[in-house]
Amino acid sequence: MARPPDDARLGVQSQAVPAWLQELHAKTDMPDLHWTIPVARWSFWPAAASAAPDLGFIEPMTRRRLSTLSRAALKVAHDCAADVPTVRTIFASRHGELRRTTDILHTIDAGKTVSPTSFSLSVLNTMTGVLGIVRGDRAAASALSAGNETLGYALLEAHAQYATDASSPVLLVYADEPADPAYGPVDEDVEGGALAILLDSSAQTGRLECACVGGSDSAHVSFTSQSSAVQHCLDTRAASAWRGKQALWQWSWHEGA
Repeated sequence: MARPPDDARLGVQSQAVPAWLQELHAKTDMPDLHWTIPVARWSFWPAAASAAPDLGFIEPMTRRRLSTLSRAALKVAHDCAADVPTVRTIFASRHGELRRTTDILHTIDAGKTVSPTSFSLSVLNTMTGVLGIVRGDRAAASALSAGNETLGYALLEAHAQYATDASSPVLLVYADEPADPAYGPVDEDVEGGALAILLDSSAQTGRLECACVGGSDSAHVSFTSQSSAVQHCLDTRAASAWRGKQALWQWSWHEGA
């Protein structure tokens, strides 16, 4: 029998949120979405950090092959789940390993051979596969992309997974970096950085209340990306909001269980 690929053995799934779902609020009478997630820990790594993230928990050969994006994602994931035996993982990114993919395209254009390792590390679920192997964790993992609303939908997916089965934690990892200039201007492009949130009601320090509200809302919005709004809410405990084309996304923090 043929050996299944690593992604299959690790239970990794990749998915892009379809456009029809992202536009649902604008085209139907679907009620606004409100949900709350139990936050046990969270960690943020800024793209502008002066030092490289500490990845001492990953063996050197693997570590050397990782991109800047995967390094940041794995760092915050480890911060949140280093002592958690098994955890379901959701990795979210608008562009994923697009820079590595671009390098591969340049290599092909130059008539050179692309290494299998470079190709295997260019997919959206690279981080989930590496994390599962490093941890020896066969828990389910998924990868999600939804344009500039990726983090918001990832928080909804994390809530859905944890609400379905609260017997084990869920780790949400969001990491992104702006697209390569070769692709031209990108509307409302992302800010670089990585954010991880561990959902676990048995060890929660607070609750993150999330909302996706359709129509025109008069709420003050001062953030240019979802990631900056969510990170601000977690860091300052102050409510934050970000407006997309179809909906207003809001987040607020509540202490305790």
